[in-house]
Amino acid sequence: MLIEVKVPQLSESVSEATLVSWHRKEGEAVSRDENLIDIETDKVVLETPAPADGVLVKIIKSDGDTVTSGELIAQIDTESKATTGTAAKPAEPVPAVRAPAATGAAAAGAASPAARKILEEKGIAAADVEGTGRGGRVTKEDAVVARTVSAPAVAPAVASAAVVEGERPEERVPMTRLRARIAERLIQSKNENAILTTFNEVNMAPIMSLRKQYGDKFEKAHGVRLGFMGFFVKAAVAALKKFPILNASVDGNDIVYHGYIDIGIAVGSPRGLVVPIIRDADQMSIAEVEKKIGEYGAKAKDGKLSMEELTGGTFSISNGGVFGSMLSTPIINPPQSAILGIHATKDRPVVENGQIVIRPINYLALSYDHRIIDGREAVLGLVTMKEALEDPARLILDV
Repeated sequence: MLIEVKVPQLSESVSEATLVSWHRKEGEAVSRDENLIDIETDKVVLETPAPADGVLVKIIKSDGDTVTSGELIAQIDTESKATTGTAAKPAEPVPAVRAPAATGAAAAGAASPAARKILEEKGIAAADVEGTGRGGRVTKEDAVVARTVSAPAVAPAVASAAVVEGERPEERVPMTRLRARIAERLIQSKNENAILTTFNEVNMAPIMSLRKQYGDKFEKAHGVRLGFMGFFVKAAVAALKKFPILNASVDGNDIVYHGYIDIGIAVGSPRGLVVPIIRDADQMSIAEVEKKIGEYGAKAKDGKLSMEELTGGTFSISNGGVFGSMLSTPIINPPQSAILGIHATKDRPVVENGQIVIRPINYLALSYDHRIIDGREAVLGLVTMKEALEDPARLILDV
């Protein structure tokens, strides 16, 4: 009996996707619910499970093909017998990186999202690692223990078209679907929004003192570390409550005021920057916010964020400080109308009561759409965040 393998249902905002890498070949046996292929949209990477036990008798769409929701991509015969050996090659204790060989999009992509991230940090190409997963796929565990071995001094294998001319090599690498979508949205934001940025500085000493005093008790009570992001999210909530226009969006000639606060937190992933949404952030405690951020961070590293978790949002926060940024002007994430940029906290000389003192200072940047947000609301909104962060009791007492 022939069973059809189709592209999973994509969200309404996603019209098409790209097939990344088949994990089985034609003629190989497959098991029900095993992942046959990764499908990349402009938001997430979806796994496509086998609908039944059988043999993959026909692959209709190849790696790199563009597909749409419900499109037929393969067929499984539940009564056929495998014609291709499927036994995985025994894994070595430490997967060694082999000398670079012939390259291709499929070879370079035959690794899980988490594995690709680890290998990128090590400067190792996925195609150069012996994978122990199904069909030779490189797993996260393979990437963790992978090491570089002596090899000829040539460029590592990459999925790109390389042009080498003497000592001035170049390579052309196609944008991923996510990167292309990011580029499209950034240009849209710059072209459609009247973006202006206002700045302020925050003395982080009160929060740092609070974390030092209650950090251990907080972790024991809630099972999560007391970080800074929980405070930034709640400070943003305080400002959005006081100035609802910061939480609004533009739809044609209308201003849409949202009766809820869904805050997007920009985080890095193996595929690029993604912005998962903390829904109803105004109804959450700092502990609940920290747990959700931790959950999203882990999912982002493993490429497991769902479309629902990446869709929507009424306001965003971008934390360049984790990379050492001192100051930036974040770009609004449309259709939102404002975004908060936070940066590295550094000891700086400031004046208090006529005296120069050293304080841990963080520079805040609020970019906003000047079409609907006046400077007064933007500046006072940022001041509200500053006051909440410098007196964290306000966040607890909601004053």
